[in-house]
Amino acid sequence: MRGPVRTTTAILFALIANWAGAQDAGTLETFAARDTLSALQDPSSDATACLEGFAWPTANFDVTVETVDGDASPRSVRFPSPLDTGNPINDRVTMKWYVAKGPQGETLNRPAVLVAHESGSGMTVGRLVAKTLSLYGVHAFLIHLPHYGDRRDRTLKPEDQDVVKTMRQAVVDVRRGRDAIAVLPDVDASHIGLQGTSLGGFVAALSGSLDDGFEKVYITLAGGDFHSLLTNGVNEAAKMRQKLADAGYTGEKLRQLVQQVEPLRIAHRLDPQRTWMFTGSQDRVVPMANAQALAKAAKISAEHHVIVPANHYSAILYFPTIIDLIVRQSLPADAIPAALKSDS
Repeated sequence: MRGPVRTTTAILFALIANWAGAQDAGTLETFAARDTLSALQDPSSDATACLEGFAWPTANFDVTVETVDGDASPRSVRFPSPLDTGNPINDRVTMKWYVAKGPQGETLNRPAVLVAHESGSGMTVGRLVAKTLSLYGVHAFLIHLPHYGDRRDRTLKPEDQDVVKTMRQAVVDVRRGRDAIAVLPDVDASHIGLQGTSLGGFVAALSGSLDDGFEKVYITLAGGDFHSLLTNGVNEAAKMRQKLADAGYTGEKLRQLVQQVEPLRIAHRLDPQRTWMFTGSQDRVVPMANAQALAKAAKISAEHHVIVPANHYSAILYFPTIIDLIVRQSLPADAIPAALKSDS
């Protein structure tokens, strides 16, 4: 029996060695952070009432960064959500850090952009935006919104979660995400922007309206007036409309529900000089009227509202334009890649 015992023991030790090697291949660092959320008050009583739904007691919190494969993969940044839903999987926020690298593979000290993804489970567009920004020298952080990615509890169905609570958690997670990014090495903490697409665009509009936490905000394929959007929109909007109707939310009851997280109530708090919108003229998921309503409430000028001849999906063809603008607004002139300068 010595042969089999020796063989089994050798295999066991090999497995332990491989496991240890896998652990050694990654690094885990912890950084101390604190919320910088300003007092959420507004001259408008309606805006103040809306803001109260996004307030939380500011606190110290820890940010962990896990690096594996020598940065061949995005780093995983994690921190606790300010809103406790009682689900430890969902309440531990994950951001994927796409690191800005120099020509020799060195990590650059550069500005950052937090990216809020669309409603697709694969977060494909969000990943594309984050990866591309990092290739142009901007640190990009793709946040996993509640019930997505690493925060998905497989025992629960995301579509069965409370819509208002989920949106509120997404908004406060994004705002705390800004403070988590600010304490990380090689990030220029004085220049942290926010970009969101579709679902992420609505989240960005709300989170960017809380205070001046983000230097610049880029709202893509999103708008305001949730009630009319749910009433008239197609595809994702229609699915959400049906889900809420099945739960008994129609008519005035639906209006009162979505009014709790309505961007138009606080959009005037966005700085129009530091906010940009990107809209598809043929978008039927977020119709032009809804985009224009948000632009009007935030006083976004025509120069800051880019309208492209596309629908909600074909707008992806114009993402190079969006990336170009974000990179130019994020980086100092001497750091803008030559490929973009040649297009000037």
